[in-house]
Amino acid sequence: MTTWDWTSDWPAPAKINLFLHVTGRRDDGYHTLQTAFRFLDLADSLRFSPRNDTMIVRTHDIPGVAVNQDLVIKAAQLLQSVCATQQGVSITVKKRLPMGGGLGGGSSDAATTLIALNQLWTCALDTHQLQALGLRLGADVPVFIHGKSCFAEGVGEQFSDIQIPPTWYLLVAPPVSVPTEEIFRAPELSRDTPVIAPNQWHFGFGHNDMEPVAASRYPQVAAALSQLRALGPARMSGSGACCFAEFATESQALNAQRQLPADIVSFVTPGVDRHPLLATTTTSPRHS
Repeated sequence: MTTWDWTSDWPAPAKINLFLHVTGRRDDGYHTLQTAFRFLDLADSLRFSPRNDTMIVRTHDIPGVAVNQDLVIKAAQLLQSVCATQQGVSITVKKRLPMGGGLGGGSSDAATTLIALNQLWTCALDTHQLQALGLRLGADVPVFIHGKSCFAEGVGEQFSDIQIPPTWYLLVAPPVSVPTEEIFRAPELSRDTPVIAPNQWHFGFGHNDMEPVAASRYPQVAAALSQLRALGPARMSGSGACCFAEFATESQALNAQRQLPADIVSFVTPGVDRHPLLATTTTSPRHS
């Protein structure tokens, strides 16, 4: 078993949405969704270093992400406040996941920050408590703390674990960042897809309601989908921009990747059913 400590590089894996239905919009403006999350063997990594003061500092700038908008910094500040700790931390983020790509990179980084500092600061919060904190940061954060492939609903924070066949994915990262808020606010976004029960979902079911919106507004997304669909069934993940095609084997995925134009940024990666940090969180019974 891996030992996670101050010397570790803590992984923050990508996710994809195998389908994403927008089923409504609440009075508070949040959209209700149904989706299936799967993690990928593709990740950012974070390094945490203790400080002799209470400051929370990132060690380098991230293009396009101001410090006061950085979910990693917000996560550390939130946990520091909730746990009433006087410990500070310096945080180094090594980005591999495209930003604005629909792979949950910023949310995953925030979740890993909560998981790591919960242990390193000995806060002793359980999984449900960490998920509640994560939801205050963003709707995609809790699934990375849940840590397993799942069917999700609500605003994306109510989980039912699912079994997904072993699958390899060819991801294409178009040269564009798609703002999630823009897609959610789009008047043309379908918001009335019928609700299904979790046990009605099966692998290959459904569609992504956000895909036609992003593809019509961003030609790069439409082009990526077209390139992938020439090789196999393809979808967009989340609100975009990344798109993926599914294959049964690594060799099939690699063969498809070789058929893409050389200037296309792409990745071949397997799906994984468990977050690499799942064993570092503890689950306590819910109290009614």
